[in-house]
Amino acid sequence: MSLLKNPHNCRPELTSGKTEGGPRPTLLRTHNLHRIVGWASAHLRLRGLAVGPALAFLLISGGCGSDDAVTPETQAHDAHEEYGEERLVRFDTDDLGALGIELETAGPGTIGVTIELPGEVRVNGDTAAHVAPRVGGVVRSVFKSLGDRVHAGELMAILQSRELADMKATFLAAHERLGLAQALFEREERLWKQKISPEQDYLDARNSLAEARIELRATEEKLHALGFSQEELDAMPDRHDANFTENRVTAPFDGTVIEKHITLGETIAADEPVFTIADLSTVWIDLSVYQKDLGKIRGGQKVTITAAPHEEHATTAVIDFVQPLVGEATRTALARIIMPNPDGRWTPGIFVTGSVVREEVEVVIRAPTSAVIPVGDDESVIFVQTPAGFEPRPVHTGRRNHGFLEILAGLEPGERYVAKGAFSLKAELGKDAFGDGHGH
Repeated sequence: MSLLKNPHNCRPELTSGKTEGGPRPTLLRTHNLHRIVGWASAHLRLRGLAVGPALAFLLISGGCGSDDAVTPETQAHDAHEEYGEERLVRFDTDDLGALGIELETAGPGTIGVTIELPGEVRVNGDTAAHVAPRVGGVVRSVFKSLGDRVHAGELMAILQSRELADMKATFLAAHERLGLAQALFEREERLWKQKISPEQDYLDARNSLAEARIELRATEEKLHALGFSQEELDAMPDRHDANFTENRVTAPFDGTVIEKHITLGETIAADEPVFTIADLSTVWIDLSVYQKDLGKIRGGQKVTITAAPHEEHATTAVIDFVQPLVGEATRTALARIIMPNPDGRWTPGIFVTGSVVREEVEVVIRAPTSAVIPVGDDESVIFVQTPAGFEPRPVHTGRRNHGFLEILAGLEPGERYVAKGAFSLKAELGKDAFGDGHGH
């Protein structure tokens, strides 16, 4: 194995350079040394050799001492000479589509300078509810489990409750007393009008009727508070075979069971949550806004939401509101998004990133992030189409946002490069490193 020639200067000197597209970043040569070492390690890895940073430094250290300025352009150009002269991947044109490889022409574009906000998907608190029995009892039947879909009024569980049985018995007794009081009043009223019975008997009967009505009304209201409808109460006196101890737990609205705390045979106390139901057709996405960004984030702004590992499937949403308070523990404010979730893609609990565009800037060369492939800890390449094949060319990148980044050096305007499917070409280079020869 021959020693690698170091194409860069390692002496500490600040240099600057300009290009046709405007000023390019300047580099401090001593600070650039770690990039050179990383490049050398990555270059040897592409050749199938595992070389650590320390050995790579020894291999390139002999080249230090040149007086040439180190800029992104010269760095990428020198690396290109080493990378590309022997490393080519060849494919027939017909094979590109089958491998999912798409080409684009290097050119200018717009990069959005963004603010990145970490966040989490949460259950929409406005469409979630804890389901609890109104009276305690022993669990006799359970009909729903975690993940089940339920509809409003659907039966979820049945409890046996002595307390409920007492309430129903009181209601039925009051119903019967009202009937008797009504019959007595009608009789006394008829006798009084016929001058057969004294007026006092009539007044006593009317008073008893009023008391019976009040008692029945009070027991009805107690049962209404437990969830019984008026139709159920009207039918109860005629249901002689009804089980007075049966307490039915039903769903308050359409949704999905996301929590369950009930087991057959256990004793449940009144108002103890046994199910949690949520309508997941919408969810909350809560983003954390740091103090330094509070003045830049506001309600109504558009935000791009991504979730690993499917960062390519980004969704654009709108911030509904920004909380005017900063948390004592986190020192961040809350920015909330109400996200439609008809297909269930946004699962509560997953972590997301929200990107808010602060400004738009024009760049000389813009490329999709899928075109730039990492080959080392601090090095990346882009596959450029040449007459001989696809050449892995080291690039220096600048600003970036979700989906796109700026190419500062290594790619010229008008060149054709692989915008999608570059990992297939990287795999071919790996085969070549192990002796399989060139690509197709």
